[in-house]
Amino acid sequence: MKVVILCGGKGVRAFPFTTYLPKPMLPLQGSPVLTRVIKSFIAQGFHEFILAAGYGKAAIDDYFEGKDLGAAIDIVDTGDDADTGDRIYSCRDRVGDLFIATYADGFCDVNLRQLIEFHNNHDGLISITSVPLISQYGVLTVEDDGKVDEMREKPLIQEHWINAGFMVFDRKVFDRWHGHNLEREVLPALIEEGRVYAYRHKGFFKSVDNYKDVMEFEDLISDGSIPWLVKEGS
Repeated sequence: MKVVILCGGKGVRAFPFTTYLPKPMLPLQGSPVLTRVIKSFIAQGFHEFILAAGYGKAAIDDYFEGKDLGAAIDIVDTGDDADTGDRIYSCRDRVGDLFIATYADGFCDVNLRQLIEFHNNHDGLISITSVPLISQYGVLTVEDDGKVDEMREKPLIQEHWINAGFMVFDRKVFDRWHGHNLEREVLPALIEEGRVYAYRHKGFFKSVDNYKDVMEFEDLISDGSIPWLVKEGS
């Protein structure tokens, strides 16, 4: 099964670092974020990748030229200004009956075989890995008169689930593909048709959106908090 990785955006949240490198190529303990994402899939037995590139494609080409990661890597130019839905649609002739699509900046310890099994057991066209929302802010519980009863710093909000990526697609989805943006157009339209299911994962998930996230990841890797994402050279 092929894995499509969205890695063509301009990475505005990581500015100014993305002036020089596309966000997927930002270094994380000596190795680009994108390479670590690829290796996390290889560790679960996936060895065919389609990199849906755009902005900064030359840097991705240069890095992977002549490099052997033990996987087949196909870099596709989907256009500098293409949206997320357009990038996946541009790869439609390169995938099989089922494929995985994900983002180039997200790490998750979801069991991909179980995710695929979940997908095969429903009649939808897409299965999205969803994780509970972790607030980036401290959350207050406040009474009507303004008295604060409780404050929780960056709590896990169990009743809200977010899209973590790591999505399984049936290629038949391209017959019903409408819109350019995956998250705001393509998926909502398919959800209205009842074609999308969520695989609930309560394990690790974190994305690399800015330099602060890189620093946090490096600490997690160094202290062994995420052993499945090993130190470079291990």
